[in-house]
Amino acid sequence: MKYHQIITLRDGRKCVLRNGTKSDGYAALDNFILAHSQTDWLLSYPDEISFTVEEEGEYLQKKTDCDNEAEILAEIDGRIVGTAGIERVGKHEKLAHRCDFGVSVEKDYWGLGIGKALLYACIDCAKRAGYRQMELEVVADNDRAVKMYQNAGFVEYGRNPRDFLSRYSGYQEVIYMRLELTED
Repeated sequence: MKYHQIITLRDGRKCVLRNGTKSDGYAALDNFILAHSQTDWLLSYPDEISFTVEEEGEYLQKKTDCDNEAEILAEIDGRIVGTAGIERVGKHEKLAHRCDFGVSVEKDYWGLGIGKALLYACIDCAKRAGYRQMELEVVADNDRAVKMYQNAGFVEYGRNPRDFLSRYSGYQEVIYMRLELTED
């Protein structure tokens, strides 16, 4: 799904939010690995990443060419500093109204509004794609993210106290949240 917006960050810098293309494979993969090495709140560790630069580029291009999924890159001064995306929960008709959301931002860029901007960009894409519900999972002690999602209208619909088993901190409780995109 195509997306393009320029935002002004809290520090006054401009940030381009845009869909990725095949040529962004290296930069997006580099960002993905870095962001996943900087926090224990994301799903995977950098050493678990098994896709290549070429596969990442193909993934980005596929999302750009797709009508109902998106991967959005946050770019500052030509550097990818964050990514976010939506994808259909499943291929079956009964699941077609739901999409899943994920986001990551490099730690040096936390607190500038990039995560929030990526979230709202994905909400916009989800609505344009015709989804009725957007879903996410967030580690419960990631207070800033939980608050950001609540402020955007997401509501909690469950928790799993042993969802993630961190290499560093043991079990992590995960909150399941959803945002109703339509009133029907």
